[in-house]
Amino acid sequence: MEIQALLITFREVLEALLIVGIITTYLKRTDNKKFTKYVWLGAGLAVLASLGVAMLFQVVFTGFAAMGSEIYLKIGIMLVSSVLLTQMVFWMAEHSKDMKGKTEGKMKHFVTTGNVVGMVVHSFLVVLREGVETVFFFAAITGGDIEKGLQGWGAISGAVIAAGVCYLFFKGTVRIPLKSFFKVTSIFIVLIAAGLLVQGISMMQDVKLIGSIMPHVYNITFLLPEHPIDYTHFVRDTGIQPIFSGEVGIFLKALFGYSSMPSIEEMIGYLGYFAVIYMIIKVKYGSAKAEASIKETYSKQVYAGGYQGKNAYK
Repeated sequence: MEIQALLITFREVLEALLIVGIITTYLKRTDNKKFTKYVWLGAGLAVLASLGVAMLFQVVFTGFAAMGSEIYLKIGIMLVSSVLLTQMVFWMAEHSKDMKGKTEGKMKHFVTTGNVVGMVVHSFLVVLREGVETVFFFAAITGGDIEKGLQGWGAISGAVIAAGVCYLFFKGTVRIPLKSFFKVTSIFIVLIAAGLLVQGISMMQDVKLIGSIMPHVYNITFLLPEHPIDYTHFVRDTGIQPIFSGEVGIFLKALFGYSSMPSIEEMIGYLGYFAVIYMIIKVKYGSAKAEASIKETYSKQVYAGGYQGKNAYK
């Protein structure tokens, strides 16, 4: 859980701080430093609002637990979180290219019109979006114990590392190719999303919401148990110690959705998820690359042969 918390917190805090950093840097560069306090005011209010959302989530979980129905809420949050994490990756990939230009354009408009309220609201919404997403994802990876997740070393480390990276980035101490940086972190986020999807399917089978035509495709508990309990039970039943401990299994389950005894539905869900991701990338970015290649070829032809009008290549 802590590794998941670190990656999610790091990614969400980094995105929020990057946008806030772009805004404050722009204001300082254009001699409008006096407006930065309004930006930080909006960001601070968003953090408080996010904590309020976390408390509300906790109350809702407690209510469902009292009714004995928290398992259904957990399943729903896991599945929705898987979709939101995936959407977050594609959203960032699409908007990271022109994030700086769009953000500075909005701030220029606010400064020109003297719209202080707009500055506060804009920074508030930017940070609140990341905060609410963080709370939702933590609800999924902690099984509802959001407070424990936020207080763990993973969440704290993720926030500290993100703040450090942003500080060094805007101070010019280090030059980080953000496009490559987000690509690497996106890989891990996608793996977490796939793991949450599989865990959601497994929990639905546990409560008989869906059945299984093959409950256990294979069993490699002897090699790598999924949990310390599985390790203990295997030793008790066979007298043989598995090669790897259950702690390793917990780590891999949290990060990749590992299962030592997966059902056929879990495997189909896991592989199907990556197949869908591949098709989306192929359709969305493959066509963009092809269009760019055509434009580049056309430009080279024009440059080499001279522009002869719109009918030159008919």
